[in-house]
Order: sequence, then structure tokens, then C-alpha cells
Amino acid sequence: MYLYNSLSRKKEKFVPNHPDVVKMYTCGPTVYHYAHIGNLRTYIMEDVLEKALRYEGYNVKRVMNITDVGHLASDADTGEDKMVKGAKRENKTVMDIARYYTEAFQADCQKLNIKWPDIVEPATNCIDEYIHMVQTLLEQGKAYFVGGNVYFDTSTLEKYYVFNDHDEEDLATGVREGVEEDTNKRNKNDFVLWFTKSKFEDQALKWDSPWGVGYPGWHIECSCISMKHLGEDLDIHCGGIDNAFPHHTNEIAQSEAYLGHKWCNYWFHVRHLNSDSGKMSKSKGEFLTVSLLEKNGYDPMAYRLFCLQSHYRRNLVFSWENLDNAAAAYEKLIAKIATLKNEGEIEPMMFARLKQRFAKALEGDLNTSVAVTAVYDVLKAKTTDATKLALIADFDKVLCLNLLSAAENLRKKQAEEEAANADPEIDALVAERTAAKKAKNFAEADRIRDLLKERGIEIIDTPQGAKWRKV
Repeated sequence: MYLYNSLSRKKEKFVPNHPDVVKMYTCGPTVYHYAHIGNLRTYIMEDVLEKALRYEGYNVKRVMNITDVGHLASDADTGEDKMVKGAKRENKTVMDIARYYTEAFQADCQKLNIKWPDIVEPATNCIDEYIHMVQTLLEQGKAYFVGGNVYFDTSTLEKYYVFNDHDEEDLATGVREGVEEDTNKRNKNDFVLWFTKSKFEDQALKWDSPWGVGYPGWHIECSCISMKHLGEDLDIHCGGIDNAFPHHTNEIAQSEAYLGHKWCNYWFHVRHLNSDSGKMSKSKGEFLTVSLLEKNGYDPMAYRLFCLQSHYRRNLVFSWENLDNAAAAYEKLIAKIATLKNEGEIEPMMFARLKQRFAKALEGDLNTSVAVTAVYDVLKAKTTDATKLALIADFDKVLCLNLLSAAENLRKKQAEEEAANADPEIDALVAERTAAKKAKNFAEADRIRDLLKERGIEIIDTPQGAKWRKV
């Protein structure tokens, strides 16, 4: 398998550190509000990556954090804690907000067939781990305490900007929206490891520490939660592209300074979901959720297919028209699968050939659009229905579009509709027409068709025989 590594900015052959397990870490949600569909695009593609690795035969251990403390409104360690903001908005406690929106996020994942990671750890569970890392960095001279807060000293690094070629001025005050100057910092790039009460008096969650009562910075939680459950080396770290800087940049800085060696080999970043006006975000008020899509009549699988039709490293533009196209494509795909009958034997050579096309798409930097096309290749292939159904079931271990179950539900619905509309007299006339066509008595077949048409009945010729419906 080849994956694009954001760290090296090129595709690399994936080679895990350990033969028995792939260690995978996912940046989880800050649970102060519902996840919007832009957030969920990232989780869908990370889900596909995990399932593709398992499909390729790897044993995967995936860990995800839940940010329930420490994520500030600005990436520059300024502004209100997002969790406190959510609690004020709904007049609830921070932990009530965290529980509610964690459950809401999990429900969204279930609707979209996103596998819940093997380990999910709330940030508030790991205070001791954060304090230990901060103490160690202070002892190493990689951090400093000033103005009531502990900062990581980026001047101790050989290279800070690991994902791109920023200049020092890139973090100048006012360059990025929401950045305010912090006069405590020795360097503009430095970031907070631990806040104390001296800076944010209204912070709801606080803990004792050697530096006073306070709470952790946002960046440190992922480093510590990863190390707690996956050890001192990591194969793949995932997240949205907006996390590459500063969040993932700061994770690498503090983790490798703490460990004294390289921490993570592969960085997997998913591009934005954009609306016509730009990046979709809660702050802009463009707040489309899975529940809203359902309310508007969309199957969540239509949105999953919409995401899979585009490569994860390309920005994806959302519009209702584009989603309508994906929904129509999904319905047609399910209808085609519903016509298959579990007949004949599975043909091993054809099965292997078609499976190879699908596997190659996954192995080529997770090319999901080609992987979806492989499903259509199966439907068009000259092979038995049993082979086709077996392949679709196999592919759907990764795509997770409910292809067979949705097709079965459609068949049941069609059967129920036929039973509800059953009319022995019309059935007999349709059978007579079929017999007339078989005998090449086309005049009689046309007469019966016209007779039925006068009675408001339309005949539809299908590969499975003639069907009728009232019009």
C-alpha cells in the first residue's frame, strides 16, 4: 500500500514499525457542539483507511481522543475555551455538554457506518500524563514558566515548521484571523503546555499542578493519549488538513522533544469540505449535520458515497445539487444490485481478477473513486450472479455503503408493493401478452398492451420478465 505522507510531501510505501500491529491515531472531536458534515468527511476517510488496512491483512489498533477541555477559540492559545463556550450557550455544565455531544457524535458515526475506534479517551482522563510530560520538558530545558503558564520553547528545535516552508513571520500578530499577541512568549511560535488560573479566571475545569491550579493546553492531549495507549512510536496519525498547523506541528515538537526520537512515520490529512462560499465551519454559521440531511430526506449512505467519489486529498465542494447527484447514483446502484440473484457458482478466476482492481485502488493512496468504480465493473462483468454478490460483499467491508442490505430491503419493498397491487385478472392478461410475444404474435401482444393502457396499466419489460404498474 502506498500513502501520501504529509510529512515528506510524497507518496510512500507503507511499512509499519511492528509486523503484528499498525498503530493508528485519530484526532477526535471537540465535543462542544454537533459535528457538521465537513468534520465528518474527515472521519469517513479515516474510517476507510482503517478498513482498507484491515482489508490488506493488517491488524490495526486505532486510538482517538475526545477533547473535553483545553481547546481554545484561537489556535494562538487565546480566547475562550470551546467547551466553556458550549456550556454557556446551553446553560449546562461542561461535563454535561461533553457527554451529550460525545453521544451525538457517536450516533452520527453509526449512521455513516464509521467504525468506533478501538480506544476512545476523553482528554480529562489524562491529567497526570500531561503534568508528567510538562515537568519532563521543563527539566530538559525545552519549556519555560512565565506569567502563570508553561510554554514550549520552539527555539530549542532544529526545525519547527515540519509540514511546509513557513517563514518566522507567518505567526506574526494579525497575520491569521483571531491571533492576539501573547507577551509572555519568548518566541512567536511558542505554545502553551499548561494554563493556570492567572490567565483564564472563568475556566470551569481546573486541576492542581506544580505550577498552580489550571488546565492543559489543547496540543498536549493528543501526544499523551497516543503514548498512553500506543507507546513511544506511532505508524499513522490522521486528521483534517486544518490540523496540520499548528496542532499537529506542535504535537510533533513536544512529542519528539520529550521522547528524544522520531515519533510518527506517516501523516494522513483529509482536505476540506467547502461550500460555494468557502470552507464549511461552525463559526461561519454553515452548520449542516447528518440529522439535517436525514430531515431533508437523504440517506446518510448517499453522503458517504458523495465523499467516496472524491479523493481525500482534494477539496470537495458541497451543494444540494451535488448531493442530489450522489443520492440518485446510490439509488441506481442499489437497484442494479437488487436485480442480482444468488444463482450459479462463484468463479474463482473472475473473482480474483475483479478483486485485484479494487485492491489496487485502495493501495494507490486510497483512491476511493476508483474503488467505487470497481463495483460498477463487477455489475457489468460477464460472470455469475453468485460471483458478483460475493465481490460486492467483499468490497463493502471497506466502502461500507450497505450495498447488499439496502438491495435486500429494496427487493422486499418491491415485493410488498406488488402484493398490495396484485390483480389476478391483470396478471393473466400480462401472461397472455408474454405468451403472444413468445409466439411472435405481435398483433395480439399489442392489442393486450393497448387494452391494459386504456385501463390505466403500464407494462414494463425487464430482464426478469414483464412487470405492470398503475399510472
